[in-house]
Amino acid sequence: MASDLPLSPQLEQIHGEIRDHFRALANGFQRLDKIKDSNRQSKQLEELTGKMRECKRLIKEFDRELKDEEPRNSPEVNKQLNDEKQSMIKELNSYVALRKTYLNTLGNKKIELFDMGAGVSGEPTADENVQVASSMSNQELIDAGMKKMDETDQAIERSKQVVQQTVEVGTQAASTLKGQTDQMGRIVNDLDTIQFSIKKASQLVKEIGRQVATDKCIMMFLFLIVCGVIAIIVVKIVNPNNKDIRDIPGLAPPAQSRKLLYLRKNL
Repeated sequence: MASDLPLSPQLEQIHGEIRDHFRALANGFQRLDKIKDSNRQSKQLEELTGKMRECKRLIKEFDRELKDEEPRNSPEVNKQLNDEKQSMIKELNSYVALRKTYLNTLGNKKIELFDMGAGVSGEPTADENVQVASSMSNQELIDAGMKKMDETDQAIERSKQVVQQTVEVGTQAASTLKGQTDQMGRIVNDLDTIQFSIKKASQLVKEIGRQVATDKCIMMFLFLIVCGVIAIIVVKIVNPNNKDIRDIPGLAPPAQSRKLLYLRKNL
């Protein structure tokens, strides 16, 4: 039947994978009838459950691709493809019901119709689910299956959102930590610069102190020299006949001596 369907390459690939899983499920349930050990039966059912999960995912992907290609296909082609999709959903439902029957035999009383995971409290038992499934029409089974698929997709989307929010929080925390690390590095550099400036200032203060001390010594010597010169001048003026003090070069003799020399020349 697959060769008669007008499938695009993408749909053909998905359809082939679904059919491969259906064949594997059929062979798996046939082998399950031959297994007598309950532990091996449980393990085999777990493997089959995984294949049914994959079939459900592929059917959902087939449906999305079909909706994307629907505007480009004719109504007859779309009808054939939708019929094939419903046929695959119905076949998957039959395997789900078969799985529930085996699980009921193994004593599991909490199984959902399309949820392949663990049951929760308040869910119908396997017998009730089989009775409900048997009383539903094909379209109702298809609608129930699609509803379960939608619920699963919504749960996956919520999980993706939580993961995305976690990644964003982690990225923001890493960015904040990097900014704080850079700020700490700048603070350390500033502290090194300040310490170096303080050291240079201390050296400069010491050098200025030495220069000031040197200048004070020089000024003291100059002051002593000036005081000595002034003292000599004063003594020379007060007692000009004192021979113990030599004449200061450039200092004129007292006016009295100059007058005596003038009178002596006139005589």
